[in-house]
Amino acid sequence: MGIASPTFPPQTPIDPIWLDRPVTAVAPDLIGCHLVRQWPDGRILRSCIVETEAYGPGDPACHGYRRRTARNGSMFEGAGRAYVYQIYGLYHCLNIVTGQAGVASAVLIRAVMLEREPEDWPDRRPPRKSKPDPLHRLGAGPGKLCQVLAIDRRLDGTQLEPGQALHLERRSPEFEAGLGTGSIALVQTTRIGLSQGQDLPWRWYWAGAQSVSKIDRRA
Repeated sequence: MGIASPTFPPQTPIDPIWLDRPVTAVAPDLIGCHLVRQWPDGRILRSCIVETEAYGPGDPACHGYRRRTARNGSMFEGAGRAYVYQIYGLYHCLNIVTGQAGVASAVLIRAVMLEREPEDWPDRRPPRKSKPDPLHRLGAGPGKLCQVLAIDRRLDGTQLEPGQALHLERRSPEFEAGLGTGSIALVQTTRIGLSQGQDLPWRWYWAGAQSVSKIDRRA
């Protein structure tokens, strides 16, 4: 099922209590929810989460597997915060902290479907030799979605609630209905680009969504 030209009317904000569950339960439940970015001048841009990965206790790929550090501290703050880290000194990744305080647990947002381009995106777009990505591919990857939504380490630890730079909204009734009838399906598979924990099937994505970073051909 191809998905294009999205519109995302406001939905009910997600309460931190909803995120205070096992990370492997929250990660698939975030598919279809809205990630809302709000800038200081009041501009708001919604996107639909289409791909997630879970990282939690006992997982060698989890940043908090060994101990708490200055980099991963937000993972230990309890459900309802953003954990933002940088990779390769260049790209940022957004995670939604889940579970109880003191335990490292978070969902990596791997891809989103944007409702439109940010107004200032052409000014921030990196130089490209090839043709620019179409709208449905601008958020197709953890680094790409952070780049287009201007998410970096300054937002690490942000409380996810309306009025803040980031918050979450529940799935639309139409999405829930689609899951119930089978017209919308989720794929569960292994995570991407790991040296440890590669065998854990802790990645989920919306089957047919054009913004998914990488399709599992075996699924």
